[in-house]
Amino acid sequence: MGIEPSMEEHFGLDQGLAKLSDLAPKGYALGLHIRYASAHIMIQTYDPRWSQIYTEKGYMLADPMVFWGFGNAGTIRWSELDLPDPHGILAQAANFGLKYGIAVAHGPTSSRTICGFAREDREFSDAEIATIHQIVCDLHDRSTPPEQLTAAQRMALRLIAKGSRHAEAAALLGISESAFKARLRSARERLFVRTTAEAIQRAQEYNLL
Repeated sequence: MGIEPSMEEHFGLDQGLAKLSDLAPKGYALGLHIRYASAHIMIQTYDPRWSQIYTEKGYMLADPMVFWGFGNAGTIRWSELDLPDPHGILAQAANFGLKYGIAVAHGPTSSRTICGFAREDREFSDAEIATIHQIVCDLHDRSTPPEQLTAAQRMALRLIAKGSRHAEAAALLGISESAFKARLRSARERLFVRTTAEAIQRAQEYNLL
């Protein structure tokens, strides 16, 4: 799942993501703030054919890179991973150009960011790894999920969750429909999502409603 460029710009993540694209010519997978096996934001730019295979076969649960990321913080080259890979995930990835790569893990285990970066021509240099690590740390900090919503944002999401239409909800709150929509928009922005439905789901996941 990706984020539209306009949303990337809005979140202030676009410069970091563009730099990561330059540093990882064969793409990357960025899972920001993974909680309960679900990432707050997931951005993935690998070959879509490989992504489809990876998803359909449920490789995330067996991926040595992901396993390393939950047990360690920092960076490591894929070639240095000394973990079982019974499904040959790394070898399969190489068939799609992901021949050399690094894993990056950052943050507390309760809200861990785990990422993979790939290229086809050579190993990543120490300087490149250090730069990627710094960008990931910055993106992790910028995208930290909110600990709470404002009372106005919570009420707006609750009314929509209960089935109210915009005009009806606005009337119940004694505000204009445009003001109500502004509250929904601010809630979406705070939760880093594109739709109100996603905002409701995310707020429920984090017990913010």
